[in-house]
Amino acid sequence: MASRAVIRDLYNVRVLPAEGATTPLTDEEEQRFRAVLFSELGNKVADQGWARFPAYTPEDRRRLVDVVHRLTTYWGQQVFVEAEDQCSLRLCLAGYEAQAKTLSPRS
Repeated sequence: MASRAVIRDLYNVRVLPAEGATTPLTDEEEQRFRAVLFSELGNKVADQGWARFPAYTPEDRRRLVDVVHRLTTYWGQQVFVEAEDQCSLRLCLAGYEAQAKTLSPRS
């Protein structure tokens, strides 16, 4: 008796990332995430002059740099971004760089 193979079409199937790897965001997810960062970090920078946010991957850092450029354009005032350590970036308005550096590392 011959065995019959069943062939099925697979739709909307994604390959799983390797153990510990991340799955990239879709274009829509990326746009929504950047909009949330723009709003939340923008509000924090507007309130206290600076904000700290984790950036574990190169993509996280690129995303935050893009948000800083958007905030600078939106406000017409320079917003700076700099690495605080290997895992976080600090965003601050001109004039608040020294204040943000003198505060405790995780305040």
